[in-house]
Amino acid sequence: MLDDLGFRVTFHGSEGHMKLIHPDLIVEFLTPERGRGTDEPVSLPTLGINATALRFLNFLSEGTIKIQVEDFKVTLPHPARFALHKIIIAQRRKNKDKARKDNMMASEILNDLMEAGEKESIRSAYEDMNTQWQKRVIAGLKSLNQEAILSELKKGNS
Repeated sequence: MLDDLGFRVTFHGSEGHMKLIHPDLIVEFLTPERGRGTDEPVSLPTLGINATALRFLNFLSEGTIKIQVEDFKVTLPHPARFALHKIIIAQRRKNKDKARKDNMMASEILNDLMEAGEKESIRSAYEDMNTQWQKRVIAGLKSLNQEAILSELKKGNS
């Protein structure tokens, strides 16, 4: 069935993280990371797939948007949540190049949201975080010199 839709199954890395590759999109399977975490895939035998464990996945799934991709409705994390999540994850990464890419992506998304008048969505996502996560976001935004976004987040706490 997936072949008929133009997808091909690939396995990333020696551990076998599963992805579906299509000319227009990539589908990755994610599951919440628990405990100390691992780089190995998590087997989900009921679905017949291997998933990548991702820290703080619940934050992404609590605020979503739906988009249409050809004949499919796709549920994605709200861009504000995705960007704030990237800032937290970047601080945890051992690979500095990946951390830099996460921070660049987060900055671009947050700046685009600010320009589009979506300041409230950034504040709302931030306010849904626990205090420890908020501190990480603030530290990350300071290191990225994102003063306008920091200012907006402070307005929500006033």
